[in-house]
Amino acid sequence: MQIFMIILLSFLLVCAVSVSLSKSLLNSILIFMSYSLVMSVIWILLESPDLAITEAAVGAGVTTVLFFVTLKKIHAVVKTDGEDAESSKELCEEKKEKEGEKHE
Repeated sequence: MQIFMIILLSFLLVCAVSVSLSKSLLNSILIFMSYSLVMSVIWILLESPDLAITEAAVGAGVTTVLFFVTLKKIHAVVKTDGEDAESSKELCEEKKEKEGEKHE
């Protein structure tokens, strides 16, 4: 059981560092969600089921949904319609360049 707790804590540490180093907002949200799920498992192992349920519901559930809705509202998630991610990035960069030219 001690080894399992060490594995969970190390995974928690990796999630915390990688969410701050991630350049993609979508990846950051997914990493944050996994952080909350691991944290809820740790609360279960610490024999605190009320905190585990709260962490799973609020941390991994509600907060993640709110982050996804926010990304959609600010148009950070782009539909690719069969295109690969690289061409989608190129389209976004071209759009930003055109907007920059309009302002000049």
